[in-house]
Amino acid sequence: MIRIDVLSVFRGEGGEGGEGDEHGKGGNLLGVVLDGASVPGSERRQELAAELGFSETVFVDDAERGVVDIRTPSVRLPFAGHPLIGVASLLPGVDVLRPPAGEVPVRRDGDLIRIAGRPEWASGRRMERYASVAEVDALPAPPPGEGWLYAWAWEDEAAGRVRARAFPRRGDAIVEDEATGAAALVLTAELGRALDIRQGVGSRIVTRPLPDGTIEVGGRAEMVERRVV
Repeated sequence: MIRIDVLSVFRGEGGEGGEGDEHGKGGNLLGVVLDGASVPGSERRQELAAELGFSETVFVDDAERGVVDIRTPSVRLPFAGHPLIGVASLLPGVDVLRPPAGEVPVRRDGDLIRIAGRPEWASGRRMERYASVAEVDALPAPPPGEGWLYAWAWEDEAAGRVRARAFPRRGDAIVEDEATGAAALVLTAELGRALDIRQGVGSRIVTRPLPDGTIEVGGRAEMVERRVV
């Protein structure tokens, strides 16, 4: 028996809604297997992640130390923002998570959970600036081309507000990623300033550079359902 907690991560604070989001709050679905031992072996974990079809599924291998294993439907990731924020919401006593990339500090700020990571942990994601929010909104899913694309435009440059959409383009079932902490981290590092990002149909990601060279990424996480397979 495998228990899977399904969370919505990077939830916004309301809006007019959109496809796949009747509440208008966005949020990227995440599968969390708190008992990682219930899914032994890399092959079976990858199969389960593909079966679930979420952008990422995370397996907790040591809850006390925060050791986690992150999978997309097709690959294992060394680091990803939305799985780590989701797991942190389920492990309230853990202040450091340990994905393959390294130690990730966790900070809780009201209903926001904030993690910090290094830009090099999220390499391979290309940032492309567009002239307007309308141009970003008009992009097909996915746009022509190859490789991981983060399309963005200033919504209000002075205020640091950004409109973004994410297209993994890696050949699996994830055509567009509703909310992506790793890509937001890379964009923040490139721009060198705090950002308030509206991504997908209504997700919200807040970021800021820290003095030690890491980037803090924050968002809300809410439980959606529990499954047993």
